[in-house]
Amino acid sequence: MKLVVALGGNALQADGMPATAESQLKVIKETVKYLGDMIENGHEIVIVHGNGPQVGRLVIQNEYASKVTPAMPFDVCGAMSQGMIGYHIQQAMRDELRKRGINKAVASIITQVVVNKNDKGFKNPTKPIGPFYSKEEAETIKEQKGYAMIEDAGRGYRRVVASPIPERIVELDTIKTLVNAGQVIITAGGGGVPVIENEDKSLTGVAAVIDKDLASEKLAEDLDADTLMILTAVDKVAINFGKPNQKNLSKMSIEEAEKYMEEGQFAPGSMLPKVKAAVKFAKSKSGRKCLIASLNKANQALTGESGTIIMQ
Repeated sequence: MKLVVALGGNALQADGMPATAESQLKVIKETVKYLGDMIENGHEIVIVHGNGPQVGRLVIQNEYASKVTPAMPFDVCGAMSQGMIGYHIQQAMRDELRKRGINKAVASIITQVVVNKNDKGFKNPTKPIGPFYSKEEAETIKEQKGYAMIEDAGRGYRRVVASPIPERIVELDTIKTLVNAGQVIITAGGGGVPVIENEDKSLTGVAAVIDKDLASEKLAEDLDADTLMILTAVDKVAINFGKPNQKNLSKMSIEEAEKYMEEGQFAPGSMLPKVKAAVKFAKSKSGRKCLIASLNKANQALTGESGTIIMQ
């Protein structure tokens, strides 16, 4: 089975552990054991990962060091995070496969994803990034750099960027070539580096964040994957989450998932984009399915013992 596996933040960084490279690599070494099981069980996997905390820290480092060395723009920070996280995953994945006697090459692709310059997300940026500022600092930054700034939950002011819809994966042909050669590929990290295509077909990076789950869905369609697997911190999708009448779901039809979304059952910052991606993939072609499951029960989800399956 060909799987596109989207790793959530808990697969890269554990709560209560320091935000260091050493700590991240330690968590990833545990994560790849579950991915190694999939490969050993005969599945072909393509890995996508988030980058929220990591790219946020890179932005902070750049902002604080800007008096010493020029700060890199946000799209460059996104590419840096892809390289950093991809390096850790490919190193850990290679070592894990070698321990199992599996001879597969592992590679990371710095991935650009084309978005529409007229996407409505650019007119109403909502994704907070980077450090907190005072009101006065925020007003100065807005005036000097033209950034959109908002007050964030009483903690201060932060820069916000757009979250546009992914339209095209630039490096798709390279990804397909490597996947068809049997390699394990890490791609579209953090949703990919968002770029717009100019009239002359050149590309320009933009300050935006593409949702990792929607980018994973686009990749899964383009690779004609059998299954999109979105790994998160919970075993199953739930309705009435956190309430006495919470109900964990083992399966959802497309119609049920759309109904629950209309009812506001899923939080915009967590489960909603996952269910949206799941529905889009399940709708795209007969027989395609999406699994939303926890990392530590990923392989049980593939056999129907855990997780939530969304399909036609």
